[in-house]
Amino acid sequence: MKSCLLFKLIVGVIILFLTNGLSFSDENSRDFSNLPVKGIVTMIDLGAKKCIPCKMMAPILEKMEKIYRDKAAIVFIDVWENREQAERFGIDAIPTQIFFNQEGKEVQRHVGFMSETEIMAQLKNMGID
Repeated sequence: MKSCLLFKLIVGVIILFLTNGLSFSDENSRDFSNLPVKGIVTMIDLGAKKCIPCKMMAPILEKMEKIYRDKAAIVFIDVWENREQAERFGIDAIPTQIFFNQEGKEVQRHVGFMSETEIMAQLKNMGID
């Protein structure tokens, strides 16, 4: 099953490259070594700016970042621009959302589009109002 997800990811990258002129530049790379943020609940969304479900999640993530400011860290990582992060977090398909508790331990992982309601419910389950 893992190889099937990887195959789908590779096919998706090829299709987007051919249809959207995908850039493989890493000029937007950032230092993600502080993730997950210790002492605060962290949600990391690993995707790509040109991935359709990821584009659909972008406004939701922006909203969540504002709502949960100072309560939880909401972070987006473009794994096409920061490939090492896909390997670091064990990503086979995008988007993938990973939720970490205050100690930095992974407590939930979701693959695919995740709605605002689902994100809020997960954060609430983790004690964040």
